[in-house]
Formats: sequence, C-alpha cells, structure tokens
Amino acid sequence: MLLGVGPDGPVRGRRVAVTGMGVVSCCGIGLDAFWDGLQKPAPDGERRVVGFDPTAWFGPKEVRRVDRFAQFSVAAADMALIDAGEIGADPDRSGVVFATGVGGLETLQEQIGVFHEKGPRRVSPFLIPMMMVNAGAAHVSMHAGWHGPCETIATACAAGTHAIAAAARLVATGRCDVAIGGGAEAAMVGIGMAAFGNMTALSSEGKSRPFDARRDGFVCAEGGAAIVLEDLDHARRRGARIYAELLGSGSTADAHHITAPAPGGNGAAACMELALADAGVSPTDIGHINAHGTSTPLNDLAESQAIEKVFGSPSPPVTSIKGVTGHALGGAGAIEAVATALTIDRRLIPPTAGYEQPDPEIHLDVVHGQARPWDPAPALSNSFGFGGHNGCLVIGPPPA
Repeated sequence: MLLGVGPDGPVRGRRVAVTGMGVVSCCGIGLDAFWDGLQKPAPDGERRVVGFDPTAWFGPKEVRRVDRFAQFSVAAADMALIDAGEIGADPDRSGVVFATGVGGLETLQEQIGVFHEKGPRRVSPFLIPMMMVNAGAAHVSMHAGWHGPCETIATACAAGTHAIAAAARLVATGRCDVAIGGGAEAAMVGIGMAAFGNMTALSSEGKSRPFDARRDGFVCAEGGAAIVLEDLDHARRRGARIYAELLGSGSTADAHHITAPAPGGNGAAACMELALADAGVSPTDIGHINAHGTSTPLNDLAESQAIEKVFGSPSPPVTSIKGVTGHALGGAGAIEAVATALTIDRRLIPPTAGYEQPDPEIHLDVVHGQARPWDPAPALSNSFGFGGHNGCLVIGPPPA
C-alpha cells in the first residue's frame, strides 16, 4: 500500500496479508456455506439471516444487551480469528476497525415503542450502548482482548470497504501487526424498511437483478463479515494460511447528491483509479471486478460507466453477489471483500444471480448463468454509498 510521497518517490508500507475470514450472510453462515450459497440461484423473499444463534458468543444475560448488528460483528470477527489460527500478536499492537450504516436500529425502534407505551422510566438503560454505531467495534475488541486502535466507520454502503481499508493501513503503517476489518448491519425492522420503501429504493418485485435491464431497486439484507489483516512477514513466520494480499484501496466523494451517484460515475471512476495507483497496478492487471451492483437503475448505470472509463471495453469479468445476498448496507462491502478473496482462493468467479436480460446501455462482461473459472489475478471490490461515499479495494493472489 502506498503511504505517501517522499523525497525519493513513493513510500510504500508493509505488505498486508489476508489470513482469516468470517461471514454471517443470508446465503450461509461460515465460509463454506457462504461460498456454496453464492453458486445457487437467487433466493425468493427477504434476505434475512436464518439459523443464527448469538448464544454461541454471548451469555444469556449479555445477549439481551447487544443489538443484532453487534452480534453479527462479533460472530464474524470470531470466525475470522479462529480461521486465522494462533496469531500470537501483542494485544497492544492489534486493532479493530468495524463498520455499520445505521447501527442498532432494531433496539431504537423497540425502545421508542416502550417510551410511548409505558413511559420514559421504562426505557432500557442499555438503549444507548446498544444502538450506538461503535458498539460493534467495541464488542469485537472486548471479545478479542485487543488494546490497539478500535474505530468505527459509518459511510453508508461504502462503510465495510472503508473499514477494511483503514484496518489494512494500521498494518501497513506499522501501528499494528494485525487488525480486524469488517462491517455488519441489521436494519430490516419496520421503520427501516418503511423508509427505504417510501424513498423508492427497494425493488417493487422483491428481486435483485444487478445490471439487468429489468432492475428496479435493491433487496434489503442483513449480515456481516470480517477479515483478519496481518503483516505479511509476521504471517509467514508463523506459517499462516494466506488467502490473498490486500494490495491497495481508494476513497473519494461524489459531492453531488445525498442519494444519487454523480453523473457518468465520475466519483466512482476516480476512486477505482486511486485504488489501482495505491496498489501499484494498472487497469490491464485487473482480472476481475466484484461490483457494488445494487440493482438500482441509476447506481448500476453509473458504476458501469465508471468501469468503462477506467477499463475500456470489454471490461474485466464483473459480478455482483447482491443477486444472491441482497444489499446489507454497511455490511455489504465486508461481505463482498470476503467473496473477492474466496474468488481468488477458489479460482472461480461466482455468477451474478438475477442477471438475464442485458441492458443496452451497460457494456460490461457480466458473469452470469454459472460460475466462471479463472487464473487468479488482482481483483477490484467496489462499494458506493448514499452521501456520495466511494470505496474500492484491490485484492491480489497470495505472494509466492
């Protein structure tokens, strides 16, 4: 990762390895179940996480004091740490950067009901620590026992990607030897769904069709994911399994509109170019793009235009896993980063479920129908959020 420019040119930081991953998704809990789910057709109906038991991570009293989004955060991070094996890092040099879009919305809605029905004295004293957006990161650090930086990013649908990028920089700069980056969301409660529905962001048919000509909105989802990011030399010394290398990242703002993307995808294109420069790769080096691909008319078109500006036509193979997973908002970027690393590790690009009818305005090589084998190369993972937040990761195969 590029840290800056010194008198002798670019200054590069330590190399960052991906050594552990965890995921809680509507298409599967755990890496293997999640990966299998990505190969299947789009599910019918809501994209809720079924079969999740938080008591595997929280005691009977504690579990009632932790919002669902923070439960997802801890579960994903714990799975990632178990996957990483015996890290042996100094707790003071181990950090957490986690993301969410809206935090504990379920708890907030519930306690507003209590306030109106039973009065202010019956409002839970745990409301604030349950709803605050930093609760996920805080619980992850407490469960891990890590004393390094513990930070939260809330940049809407780009938050998970930004969190992983920030965690990687903690390692690249030498502040930490290991860091967990990730994100989680659990906003599928009445008030959240009503708000998204009333702003016409959701699909009227309840179908996620990224880049398809019939797309008419996203399908809301919940879930979370986490990645263990480790100094490459540290990972090698302990004999860790290395899934991938996080090569670089980019972040820009559209500065255009609170919900709509900049015309022509200019902000997204700039973000992709910054990520490539940070990684020290060119557009021709990118072998795959895991797109933001929300299934909304404006966003998919703007992203496709941005990809065409940066990569030309034909584009590298593009997929959006939101056809299966739906859109997990602040958790989406983290879930998709895990999918991208698995795509490299398993040498297979998942198909874009729901894509059947090409849009004549979109000129992308959309992987669809079935998974596509590939020879792993650097891959780009895109996330673009309300507020004009853009985030991109460049993830490459593990070094020889």
